[in-house]
Amino acid sequence: MSIGLEQFKLVRSVGAHKNVVIPGIFLLRSIMGVNKVLLLGNLGKDPELRYSAQQVPVCSFSLATGERRKDPSGNWVDHTEWHNIVTFGKTAENCAQYLKKGRQAFVEGSIQTRKWQDKEGKDRYTTEILGNNVQFVGGARDAGAGKPMPSSESTPTEASAGRQLVESLPSAESISGGVSGSTGGGAIEDDDIPF
Repeated sequence: MSIGLEQFKLVRSVGAHKNVVIPGIFLLRSIMGVNKVLLLGNLGKDPELRYSAQQVPVCSFSLATGERRKDPSGNWVDHTEWHNIVTFGKTAENCAQYLKKGRQAFVEGSIQTRKWQDKEGKDRYTTEILGNNVQFVGGARDAGAGKPMPSSESTPTEASAGRQLVESLPSAESISGGVSGSTGGGAIEDDDIPF
């Protein structure tokens, strides 16, 4: 199967502007699919570190993600989904060293289902997330007891630096002059839309 990259021109009709072409968008033709997972949640237990036969570090932990939903009677209920995460190499060693039960983590990876046999010889299947990138969110104190982060406390972590950046941005109300919904120049017209 050949995979070719070809430019895709997005054509959109907006108001008086007919067939506006947006260049620079590419589509991958004949793609098999995308296997990408992004999770932000809390560890359900301390990570477990072990080593493969080739002495590759392997770390496993469970991550809980949550959302609020309405039940059939219209009441809001919390729903928790549990994910089994597996990491390898230096990422595995760092997860085992710095993550603890209750700690928040951002995991980027892919889904994998593997087949194995139990003690009775029956085929079993396990679905897990292969964590390629794990970011530790919040401070080490967020999870209670645990080892401190590798950076000193005087240096902000990536998460707190990002939080500081977002907090320094002006609010929508301050930009619009304090009037919610104001655009400063009246209603948005079709000609105001750039595509």
